[in-house]
Amino acid sequence: MIYLQLFFEFFKVGLFAIGGGLATIPFLTDMGARTGWFTSGELANMIAISESTPGPMGVNMATYVGFHTGGILGGVVATLGLVCPSIIVILIIAGFLKKFRESRGVDAVFYGIRPASTALIAAALVEVCSIALVNTGAALGGMNFFRWPAILLAVIVFVCLQVKPLKKLHPIVFIALSAVVGIIFQL
Repeated sequence: MIYLQLFFEFFKVGLFAIGGGLATIPFLTDMGARTGWFTSGELANMIAISESTPGPMGVNMATYVGFHTGGILGGVVATLGLVCPSIIVILIIAGFLKKFRESRGVDAVFYGIRPASTALIAAALVEVCSIALVNTGAALGGMNFFRWPAILLAVIVFVCLQVKPLKKLHPIVFIALSAVVGIIFQL
């Protein structure tokens, strides 16, 4: 039964999370709250692991949740659930590619989908920032409300990514260095 539920939950995510891996985060947040398969802290860990491992973020996260919930078979089932909607849509579109390519209606649909996708990614950003940069147990107005060392590290990495020579470095360099800083300073 858990495998059918994993497949169905991730099929829904794959069907509606338009915009890539970050767009899956609001769906995963909801899934974790409804199913109890993972907490928001575990979701933050999934995001970090998925971003730092090869492959698409959404697929990595589906595999992680599936494995965490149902072992190896759970990982396979959740991943298949996530990618099946895309495969089905691609197969349908492939048959009508020429017609779709020149369709004003399809252009209009994508014009409408882009802002929704942007909003999903922005919602994911807010979720990730609240998990990584805010002490949820601290008083709202107090200095301990924010995780200042984590904010400083995020700002430093962001600034480094804006500097031309550093921008050419692979993202794993920044992830690895941030992990070292976290170990040293226990962020």
